[in-house]
Amino acid sequence: MEFIAERIKSVDASGIRKIWQLASEMTDPVDFSIGQPDFGPSEEVKAAAISAIQQGDNGYTLTAGIEPLREKLVHQISDQFKWSNPAVIVTSGVSGAIQLAFMATINPGDEVIIPDPYFVIYKHMINMLGGKCVFADTYPDFQLRPDKIADLITEKSKLLVINSPSNPSGTVYSSDDLKAVAEIACRHNLLVVSDDIYCDFSYDGSPAHIADYYDNTIIMKGFSKAYGIPGWRLGYMALPEHLAGLFEKMAALQQYTFVCAPHPFQVAALSALESDISSHISDYRRKRDLIYMGLKDKFSLIRPAGAFYAFVPAPGGNATDFVTRAIKNNVLIIPGSIFSQRDTHFRISYATDDESIQKGIDRLCSIV
Repeated sequence: MEFIAERIKSVDASGIRKIWQLASEMTDPVDFSIGQPDFGPSEEVKAAAISAIQQGDNGYTLTAGIEPLREKLVHQISDQFKWSNPAVIVTSGVSGAIQLAFMATINPGDEVIIPDPYFVIYKHMINMLGGKCVFADTYPDFQLRPDKIADLITEKSKLLVINSPSNPSGTVYSSDDLKAVAEIACRHNLLVVSDDIYCDFSYDGSPAHIADYYDNTIIMKGFSKAYGIPGWRLGYMALPEHLAGLFEKMAALQQYTFVCAPHPFQVAALSALESDISSHISDYRRKRDLIYMGLKDKFSLIRPAGAFYAFVPAPGGNATDFVTRAIKNNVLIIPGSIFSQRDTHFRISYATDDESIQKGIDRLCSIV
């Protein structure tokens, strides 16, 4: 008897994790593979989590999250997007939010438009649900192409995914392009899923947001990157009031999947929201500049504007071949085929210390 479900057969273990695991087998590796901040939570945030555990905040919470945290998030979303009475659900990371949103909206055969390159979870989750990924090419500069997106829309189009600042390219979409895409989404009544996990990491000014122009949008934010707590698995999503019916369905799905986000970390998140993370953002702006200035002459990469990634053209045009050479030289990078329909670029995560960044730059340049 075959015990593996058909829907899971096309899903392989994450290529990112496979390469990350190689670090334990290597001598003096430079790890540019994993998208995990090299800083941890502040002492105040750690103390808040410890206090919550000691005070007994260790049980289940309401499915949608503890009221004090949800109230604070509602106020933030209302202030930023001028939404009246948005619905907010605290989730098990932004990945958990993506899973809930896709499960609640995608029927077999529904088409989901995704700018290429893209975060790895989108494609696999859509495929598992029987949806169809429709990739919108953004090469060579990784900016949105509203005209190309318009050309991809059919009667089966249902969702559009936006991720800005972007993983893997570090791109921040322009306000003009987002406004044009919002008009297309409105014209065709698409639901937009906006993955904003890197929204705090924007280095050249405040980023525009598609929800500024279109309110049929699910906004997803998280605590992992900005506050150095990826292992806490804490995120949230917000919907405008007129999508309250969809919110209720996603809350029901959470009840029967993740149940609720971790209770003590929800309490500690109230402290995290009061944290000043400006020094971390400044540090990562500087790391971005180190990577860009160190590689631009030999690799001709686009200067990332946000997140903590660079998506770099592979010498010779074959990323998998170049990644293999890099690993032999003790540099862990990820081939572009993990994030794209192409295999012409490789991803660098510069979420590491400056010494490792410089060492990695030297090694990559030496093998071109």
